[in-house]
Amino acid sequence: MKKNKENKKSQKGEKQNLSEVVVEGTVIEARANAMFDVKLDNEQIVLCTICGKIRMNRIRILPGDRVQLGLSIYDMTKGRILYRI
Repeated sequence: MKKNKENKKSQKGEKQNLSEVVVEGTVIEARANAMFDVKLDNEQIVLCTICGKIRMNRIRILPGDRVQLGLSIYDMTKGRILYRI
């Protein structure tokens, strides 16, 4: 009985978000409505918006900043900025 509870706890802790790929890039241009053009390390340009936590805490993102973003696995040309490095 105890083993089952331990297995459930370890499975919850290892749960990952499989709907997005996390990559890093540099902000090139700031657009209207909190949208940004981000150049990835592989020279691809992606249109990104900021996630809710960054918006809530009013973290400023300027051109030239390094950011960590999550790309959708369905559309690799759009993403969300998750973290400002």
